[in-house]
Amino acid sequence: MAKQKGSRDQACPGWVGGQRLDVAESGTDDAGGRGLAARSPMGLIARAVGSFHPRTMPRMARLNYRREITATSMLPFVLAPVEGGIAGVLVRTGFETLVTEGHISQAMLNYIVAVVTASAAFANITSFVWVRASHGRDKVGFLVGALVTMAVLVIMIGLMPTTVMGLYLTAGATVLARVCWAGFLTMRSTVWGRNYPRAERGRLTGKLSTVQVSIIAVLGLGLGAMMEWNADARHVMLPLGAVIGCGGIYMWSRVRVRGREAFKRVERRDTGKDRPSFNPMSIVEVLRTDRKFAWFMLCMFLLGIGNLMVDAPLVIAVREEFGGGYAAGILVMATLPQAMMPLAIPFWARLLDKGHVVKFRAIHAWFFVAATLCLVVAFRFHFWPLVVVGVLIEGIAFGGGVLAWNLGHLDFAPAHKVSQYMGVHVTLTGVRGIIGPFAAVWMYEAFKGWMGVGAGSWVFVVCLVFAIAGSIGFVRLARLMGGDTVVREGPIEATPPSRARE
Repeated sequence: MAKQKGSRDQACPGWVGGQRLDVAESGTDDAGGRGLAARSPMGLIARAVGSFHPRTMPRMARLNYRREITATSMLPFVLAPVEGGIAGVLVRTGFETLVTEGHISQAMLNYIVAVVTASAAFANITSFVWVRASHGRDKVGFLVGALVTMAVLVIMIGLMPTTVMGLYLTAGATVLARVCWAGFLTMRSTVWGRNYPRAERGRLTGKLSTVQVSIIAVLGLGLGAMMEWNADARHVMLPLGAVIGCGGIYMWSRVRVRGREAFKRVERRDTGKDRPSFNPMSIVEVLRTDRKFAWFMLCMFLLGIGNLMVDAPLVIAVREEFGGGYAAGILVMATLPQAMMPLAIPFWARLLDKGHVVKFRAIHAWFFVAATLCLVVAFRFHFWPLVVVGVLIEGIAFGGGVLAWNLGHLDFAPAHKVSQYMGVHVTLTGVRGIIGPFAAVWMYEAFKGWMGVGAGSWVFVVCLVFAIAGSIGFVRLARLMGGDTVVREGPIEATPPSRARE
């Protein structure tokens, strides 16, 4: 039988430094000599780098992948300053003088830290607006508009003065920037569903995620070092980064959606309950009609709220209990976990490509449990190395989380309702983002008030309970679904399937 054009079982040649690399699964050649060379340290590095080359991808996906990976190498310059952990450290350390000078209270500053660290999550509650506004329209055009707005906001953040008003405007601009990124994530998922086949989707998007998190890790470390040297460095670095990010926005504008016009016509024909609404309560209809997806979202909610409760107290505790500055804070909150993600993503991508997201989460979620447990012990015994171990394990978990979060709903959604399902998923992320971080900071301050300085870290025990509950839920759901965890093969079709699903 002839091999499918562009399939993975073909030996797809890549090129690194002018040398042809064989990226076939066997990793050997007919003579065996180059196979041995490929197993050397430099050969392994060359193969790893070569695996990102567009030529290693399915033929149908190569052009868009080339444009996306170029864009992804520049967009982190816009994203990094508003990443929850990095933004939290910039606010907690950068505006600390307002507390010492008596302009605001320590508790107020900590709550604003909760705002910026949680902005990535609770901004997602606007997802249903993006879904409705882009329904039946060009998704890429909306993506580009959101990214341009985000770049302008990052420039504004970089130019803010160290005043009370500057603090409030920084928090507000960070939230608005994350609203734009929420729109980008919501619509990008639909583009991925159209452009990349299911059997390859984890691998393709895993490559893109690897590039993104690797660059953010480096940028975070560099930003922390520059801020330690000169706190005013942000006035130059953030606007400069936004300008570089505009190159990535341009490359995204050149991405083409497969069957774009046909898909737009399908969306425009949607009427009644199949049409996304500006009403956030429309998510109830999706959850009511798809009970398995509803249970999946419940497990995601429990695990997710436990994870979202960690960041704000961690930023605060690293500063208050260990005296960490810009460098230590960003190291723990961004650089170390994001440095682990590229190492973990290939493993998680292979696991996700092999089966349904429910089975994936039943394994993956326990890594978040292990990470949170390390933080509980680390702060109870004031042991910094265990904090590092905890965030490293968290980074491994993030490697799988970034894939499952972006792609998981595609294993449940009918073809013509992909955006709606993503909207439900992202909106519920926003709901727990509103609840979790602020509840965590309240508990942190309450524990300090009841038991004294250092007791705030007891909040990590609460985070651990939620993470365990969500993980158990995934295991039980996987058992209940059993053989019903069937995934779609190939790209999403433009023609709506039968209304009866699964």
